[in-house]
Amino acid sequence: MSAAHGSESSDMSTESSDVTRAEVAVTACAELFRDAGEVLASPMGLIPSLGAKLARLTFAPGLLLTDGEASLLDADGTVEGWQPFKKVLDIVVPHGKRHVVMGANQIDRFGNQNISAIGAHARPDRQLLGVRGAPGNTVNHRTSYWTPKHSKRVFVDAVDVVSGVGYDNARKAGPAASRFHDVHQVVTNLAVLDFDTPDHSMRLVSVHPGVSIDDVLERTSFPLDTSNVTESRLPDAEELRLIREVVDPTSSRDKEVPS
Repeated sequence: MSAAHGSESSDMSTESSDVTRAEVAVTACAELFRDAGEVLASPMGLIPSLGAKLARLTFAPGLLLTDGEASLLDADGTVEGWQPFKKVLDIVVPHGKRHVVMGANQIDRFGNQNISAIGAHARPDRQLLGVRGAPGNTVNHRTSYWTPKHSKRVFVDAVDVVSGVGYDNARKAGPAASRFHDVHQVVTNLAVLDFDTPDHSMRLVSVHPGVSIDDVLERTSFPLDTSNVTESRLPDAEELRLIREVVDPTSSRDKEVPS
């Protein structure tokens, strides 16, 4: 169904009244891995990690989960195998068998991401993490982003530093950057977005229950394609049980995405 413009509604529908915004975000992050096959999931942050575990327990049983250091894990944390980080860099990353979900201090309409610095690079107002592995991730394998606070400070006209490479810069750099470039989706506390447009600019895919299209547009610094917006799907009964009883029984998700 299409989402209507207007102010944010006061509550969710009757059938979804007990589903929190955080649980919708976890489900949206799980959907990032649908039909992924046997790839290494590298979710950075709580909500993406919960989503990867939920996907592994439901529709993506071939998904490989890692502790980020040396082990492959089951969704409950049981060690399944050995995979030190050097092996990830030598084997997994260059061959595209990975889907990383990174954070973004800034992201622009073509998917360029900044986690390095705010302000001029020569003399930044704020020093952040540095580019880290973002350039290699974005030009070698599928990359998605998670941000818990959708705002104009994050969704900017142009990032101050290009850490993760967006579609426009990958195209400018030529085949070495664009051949395997695959910025997939952006999940936020309000919505799901992707780049499935003719020029690979960002479009609004779905808004979470209780959020309107205008809510998202008001918190984004650049225009979004809103031609076919739906409502983000709710977790089904089994997924909801898994979220609440298995992958996050302490409800840590609600601290990152308050209802």
